[in-house]
Amino acid sequence: MAENVIHLTDDNFQNTIAKGVTLVDFYADWCGPCRMIAPIIEELATELQGKVTVGKLDIEKAQMVTAKMNVSSIPTVMLFKDGEKVDTIVGVRNKEALKAFALKAC
Repeated sequence: MAENVIHLTDDNFQNTIAKGVTLVDFYADWCGPCRMIAPIIEELATELQGKVTVGKLDIEKAQMVTAKMNVSSIPTVMLFKDGEKVDTIVGVRNKEALKAFALKAC
């Protein structure tokens, strides 16, 4: 995982999304489409540093957050601002679409 991407867990999720804009990629290691967008998520973490916090949450390891956020399909990417969910997209998107999605809460 890229150095600018925060590994999210049930324990650190709420604190991580509490302030500012946070993009969260809900994924699983076995998910092919998740692996397709992983490099894009990592690129965005570098490009948007200082504007958007980027995190990845393994749905199999953080089941409490996964259930609370009603994630039923992956990849799911959620956008949060100051702890509140702004929007959700499900499925593979290209870099331009994910970047525009991330910046809409800025």
